Amino acid sequence: MRENMSHIGLLLLRVFAGCGILTHGWDKLTHFGHMLQNFPDPIGLGVTLSLSLVVFAEVGCSILVILGVMTRLAAIPIAFTMTIACFVALAGQPLQMRELPFVYLGIFLSLIIMGGGKFSILNLKKLPMD
Repeated sequence: MRENMSHIGLLLLRVFAGCGILTHGWDKLTHFGHMLQNFPDPIGLGVTLSLSLVVFAEVGCSILVILGVMTRLAAIPIAFTMTIACFVALAGQPLQMRELPFVYLGIFLSLIIMGGGKFSILNLKKLPMD
């Protein structure tokens, strides 16, 4: 029972954090052209590539995290994005402005370490149905 509670905790962490990041990414995806005008280029890759990588992390990778598919691997681009947001793009801003990416960074670093747990799409066939 205790082991299942840990897996349920990981499921909740994946779903809630993944959905939170997905909402940010979805807005960037649906307003991509408009976002290009004001999106920062914090590490010098170019605005289009920077925004594309953020959309990949926040949309594509968050969906994988929510589903529990390659959770550790999918959490890496999200954690990298949150690191850049918190410590590069928002450097010098008050802590309140950096708090959300900082919290997401902690969550996705935890998922990189712990994995997604057994309650995932990939494990549906293995779960007992009774």
